[in-house]
Amino acid sequence: MLKNFSKIFFLILTSSLLITGCRDKCDSEPNLDVDQDQLAIDVAKIDAYLETKRAEIEANGNTIEIHPSGIRYVIKRKGTGDRPKICDDITVTYEGKVISTGFSFDKSTNLTSIDLGNTITGWQIGLPLIKDGGGDETGRITLYIPSVYGYGATGRTTSGIPSNANLQFEVLLFDIR
Repeated sequence: MLKNFSKIFFLILTSSLLITGCRDKCDSEPNLDVDQDQLAIDVAKIDAYLETKRAEIEANGNTIEIHPSGIRYVIKRKGTGDRPKICDDITVTYEGKVISTGFSFDKSTNLTSIDLGNTITGWQIGLPLIKDGGGDETGRITLYIPSVYGYGATGRTTSGIPSNANLQFEVLLFDIR
């Protein structure tokens, strides 16, 4: 019996070390292979929307920034902890809206744990731009995500997201595991 327990303990220990090692060596990247024509259409619509919001955003001391992928974002707080990697579990609160209508299709006011690798590509690109709240300050970002990095041409009709909908997410990043 003790012999079997030792084997099981060794397997569990070895597995946990392998998993931890893999997490530290995360080399996954978001999929940026998207329809470039649709991306150009999306970016033009997002830029037009942001022009109507520019004065309000800048009045709050924020700046609209452009990621090479085409995502637009506003960092409201950088955070003081670590930056998430695509293989991390993250703890967040968030709200997602369809930019064209302002429809709020999803909201989490309670802390929610999510595997970043299982989120839309827009989150995988945008959330590593901030840090978690490992120190005194939780990271906070507004992401303006082209449809090709969200739910694409199919949309997500069960959630009220039409096809080719550009999305806005307000995300607070509390923790990374």
